[in-house]
Amino acid sequence: MDYAVLTGIVLVAGVLLALVAQWRDWRPPLYVAVLVGVAVRVLIMYTSAIDSWQPVDFMESFKPAGEAVLQGKDPVLASEGGWHFLPTIPYVYGILLWLGIPWEYAGRLVTVVADIVLIPLVGKLAGGPKSSLRALQYALNPLALLIASVHGQVEPVALVFGVAAFVVARGPGDPDRPGITTDVVARVRNGVSAYGIGPSARRVLGRGGMLRRALLPGSTDRADLRRGLLAGLLMGLALCAKSWPIWLIPGMLLLLPHLRARIAALAVTGLVPVFFLLTSPIFAGTTLDEIPAVIRTIQDIRPIVGEWGYTPWFTGGDWALMPGLASFGTKLIYISVVAVLLLWRRADPIDLTTAILLVFMVMTPRLGAQYLLWFMPFLVARPTRWAWPAIIGASTWAAFGYLYMTQFSVNDWWYLHRDWSRASIVLLPVLLLAMPWGRRVAKAGSRAAAVGAAAKVTSAA
Repeated sequence: MDYAVLTGIVLVAGVLLALVAQWRDWRPPLYVAVLVGVAVRVLIMYTSAIDSWQPVDFMESFKPAGEAVLQGKDPVLASEGGWHFLPTIPYVYGILLWLGIPWEYAGRLVTVVADIVLIPLVGKLAGGPKSSLRALQYALNPLALLIASVHGQVEPVALVFGVAAFVVARGPGDPDRPGITTDVVARVRNGVSAYGIGPSARRVLGRGGMLRRALLPGSTDRADLRRGLLAGLLMGLALCAKSWPIWLIPGMLLLLPHLRARIAALAVTGLVPVFFLLTSPIFAGTTLDEIPAVIRTIQDIRPIVGEWGYTPWFTGGDWALMPGLASFGTKLIYISVVAVLLLWRRADPIDLTTAILLVFMVMTPRLGAQYLLWFMPFLVARPTRWAWPAIIGASTWAAFGYLYMTQFSVNDWWYLHRDWSRASIVLLPVLLLAMPWGRRVAKAGSRAAAVGAAAKVTSAA
């Protein structure tokens, strides 16, 4: 990489400025945060585009997908599996290439624009008096700069739609929201005895029960449904960029006001990817006979491990095809996410989402540096005590790979990779500590419980 020193100086300066802003409690106007974010992203995008080093997947996977759309071919099959997502982003690649923009700029323009839009969205996600501070801190986030402006990875595109879905689902009002406030499972269990369904279960499942009432339209039903539909549309577009935003869906649903809005949002979330898949014969040149092959390619995830966390210690720091270890790690992810859903079920849905994404990073058997961007907007918006050690640690590890290791030949790169990948295990406890352990019950939920308890005492008196 030719401009590693300049890029490194910008990243370090950005981190220092973000930390000073935190210390001094700066709250600049939102447009200042956006302008700062535009300046650093465009600078690094320019130096990366004219650099002699270009990321392998950026050139050999993403570019063929855009060229395939331009030529009327299916981007998944024409790129020989290099692009194994829906054709949504290749449509944009194809348009930019059709306009004559060189690929080194066109491919990064998609991710840089998305990451710039994320800056005000992170401020909106944070809410409250410090929203502009959080926007500025994301504008200077070193990992976001690396992923969007250097690598051109599509994580910012998935995140811009995912975070927007959260902002829409939460709507106006207090930025602090409770999670699950009613223990329906316990009520049903307590209402079921050896002799059948008891009164508690009937209150939940009966004709006039809680479930039936939850499905009845309320006074604000139309506005709530519109919110749910728009949030679902945005989350569906996030899934069209990549499949991982499925981890964002629980938090989005909990932010919506009631069950009807959540059902509407979930339905639209699923319909959007189906729409892009079924319309690929019209827009992507896919034949009907090719659709099953496209689906198989999208679903196929090779069990390559050895890049991150605990798996490099089993592979000697090299990449390896180890289905057993990959399967073990996948099961570990599912178990951990279920545990997080239970532990943080009463937390603010944004804190719940942060916990899910961080525990994924700790338990996953396979990870690219771009995955570490998943939790950044949420952790920046609602930082924890260990947020900055996690941000700086993850960014430093990624920057070593992008800026330092690219100075060497292929053989030397693989030699360095062995230590680099194994060193990532040091970050796992830091990411665990960065989870919102002290916010497993939302303040908003506590206030609501206190008001409810006071009302019961008053009515009893």
